[in-house]
Amino acid sequence: MRKQIHQTTHSDREVPGGRRLVLEFHAGGDPIPAILLLPRDARPAPGVLLLHGYSSRKEHMAEGVGGSLLRHGLASLAIDLPLHGTRADPLQAQAARNPLALVGLWKQALREAKLATRYLAARPEVDAGCLAIAGYSLGSFLSVMTAADDASIRAVVLAAGGDLPGGTPLAGIARAVADPVRAVRKLSGRPLLMVHGRQDRTVRPEQAERLFAAAGEPKELRWWNAGHLLPPQAIDYAGEWLRDRLG
Repeated sequence: MRKQIHQTTHSDREVPGGRRLVLEFHAGGDPIPAILLLPRDARPAPGVLLLHGYSSRKEHMAEGVGGSLLRHGLASLAIDLPLHGTRADPLQAQAARNPLALVGLWKQALREAKLATRYLAARPEVDAGCLAIAGYSLGSFLSVMTAADDASIRAVVLAAGGDLPGGTPLAGIARAVADPVRAVRKLSGRPLLMVHGRQDRTVRPEQAERLFAAAGEPKELRWWNAGHLLPPQAIDYAGEWLRDRLG
C-alpha cells in the first residue's frame, strides 16, 4: 500500500508564462525540497521531473531547463537530491565518503525520484498520463534508472550522461548497484534524447556513445561543441524535443 504524500508550500507567485511554487513534500521520510513550475493554461499540462548533477541544486534545473519547458507549455518539478542544495550537510557529506554510505545515499535518491514522479502526477495541474524525466550528469544516471522501473514515464532526456566509466577496480562494484546500460534497455520503445559535449571530460563522449548504442529506438544523440557544461541552445533543444514528444 502506497503511503500518502504530504506537502508544504512555502511560496507561490506568478512568473512569465505561469506560476513558480517553492515547496517540500514527503511520504513519511525526509522532506524533499522542490520548485514546481506550472503553465498558465487551465488544462492539465505534461509534466517533467528534473534531476540535477553533482554539487548542483534544484534552482539550476528550474531556472534553466524548467524555464525552457514553461515557455513550451510544460510543467516541471526540480528537487534537491540528498546532500545537495538546502539539504547540504558538511558532516554528513564527509561521512558519506564511505562506500556503504554512498550506496545508501544512491538508493535514497532513487526512492525520492520515484516519489517525486508520484507527486508530480498527483498535481491536478499536471496530466498524469503525460510524464517525462530529464537529468543532468549525476541526475542523468538517476533518470534512466528511475524511468526503467516506471512505465508512466513516457520520454527521457539525458544531458551530459552516459555509461559508467570503465577500467577501474570499483567499476564492477558500481555496476552491481547502478547499471545505466541495463536500465536503458528497459525503456521499451519510449523516446530517448541524449545531449552531450564533444569535449566533456567528466562524462566522456565514449561513455555517452556506449549508453546510446545500448538503447532501443526511438533515440537521438545530439552533440554540442562544449565540455561538461552544455550551452543554452542544448537546453532549448531538449525543451522543444519534450514538447513534441509529450504534446
